[in-house]
Amino acid sequence: MDRMTMTDELEAIDDATITKRKIDHTLARFSAAHDELAAEEAKKRERRERRAARPAALLEQTRTALQRVVTNNEAEAAATTEAEQSPQTRLQEKKERKTRQAVKAGRIAAAVVAALVFLSTGTVWGAQTWFDAKFNTVAALDEDSADIQDAAGQTGDENFLMVGSDTRDGAAAEDGVGDADGTPGARSDTIMIAHVPADRQRVVMVSFPRDLEVNRPECKRWDPATSSYTDQSSPAQKIAKLNTAYAVGGPQCVTKVIQQITGMKMNHFVGIDFNGFKSMVDAVQGVTVHTEKPVDDGVLGMIIPQAGDVRISGDQALNFVRARHVKGDPTSDYGRIKRQQAFLGALLKTVMSKDVVLDTGKLSGFIDAFAKATFGENLGLNQMMTLAKSMRGTDSGKVKFLTVPTTGEANGRGNEVLLQSRSKSVFEALINNTPLPDEKAAEAPANSTASAPTSSSKSSNSKKSSSSG
Repeated sequence: MDRMTMTDELEAIDDATITKRKIDHTLARFSAAHDELAAEEAKKRERRERRAARPAALLEQTRTALQRVVTNNEAEAAATTEAEQSPQTRLQEKKERKTRQAVKAGRIAAAVVAALVFLSTGTVWGAQTWFDAKFNTVAALDEDSADIQDAAGQTGDENFLMVGSDTRDGAAAEDGVGDADGTPGARSDTIMIAHVPADRQRVVMVSFPRDLEVNRPECKRWDPATSSYTDQSSPAQKIAKLNTAYAVGGPQCVTKVIQQITGMKMNHFVGIDFNGFKSMVDAVQGVTVHTEKPVDDGVLGMIIPQAGDVRISGDQALNFVRARHVKGDPTSDYGRIKRQQAFLGALLKTVMSKDVVLDTGKLSGFIDAFAKATFGENLGLNQMMTLAKSMRGTDSGKVKFLTVPTTGEANGRGNEVLLQSRSKSVFEALINNTPLPDEKAAEAPANSTASAPTSSSKSSNSKKSSSSG
């Protein structure tokens, strides 16, 4: 006789029944787990569908709102027409015709605006995500440096330290800039600060001669081939050229030197290599620069053969900002600094023009070229847009270009010598966002006839007051 067991109801259950019930219970548990997973998956699918539907819903809401505006305009036009007396006069017919044309134009304009809003939103978000992910980040900043003066007072200011490097690593023969074998290492061929004050009312661009004599601090050694620092350090040097800071210590060393000289807090670093520079210009199909006379360099040859407004290609632009032996220009670095400043303003003006901003191919090409040719720290699309938007007003005087004050003549070591007192006045004005020394001098004759200081002159001397260029 088979072994028997009893249920709560005193019902005899054999082994087969027990096994069957175990299987049933297991299946029930699997079924419940399956149902839970299915319910969770359904919730996820619903959330995905809601997210996917948001742009369409927003677009539909915008379209409905636009239709409402257009409908209201048409209703108003119809009401105006009905209110007029019949038969219509020629003047009334002309008025009604203009009303219909205005409604039609409004409808077209609204549709265009709506399309641009949605296209630009998606494009900008996508470009920002792509750019920020692709941009080569390199340690460069030292925002806690003891050299920074009144760091709290500089809150809100955006200071971009921009360095153009003459590294030839990765350059192809057709680039025409030489190669790493012929010109090893890297030096800072261009150094400038773009100061955007907290009120965003203007931009001040300060350039530094590459041969400026500096007291170079101890820095970690920099390998331009790998864009990284080594475990070795380069000792401090009391008398050195500014461009050697980048050669031995890379971005961090340049930042240290510039913060020592200026007392300003560098919170963005932008490095640009020769290799890839030309593609930025070619991506926007050239940049228009203005020259008073042809630019003919004793080493690079004829760069721009005519005077006036000239649209230059990437090859010409590279030579335009590199030239140091331009015939008829005995100032060497100072003439080059002026050309670099003029070119930077022209490039940003071109990039922010409607011809580029509304041309997806040109804009994406420039962003792609910029990401490939640049590196730095605390730099993304938002930060670059801040700088570019601030520099849009080059024609209105919102951008001030200047060179750090020097004696203007090289010393016996072949170095440019900084005028300490005048430089200190310039950088204190930038730190405090007060008028620059030359601006104060220009205001002095007008203020000398006043019987008492005005409220505006008082506010111009206060911390973080806005100043016009």
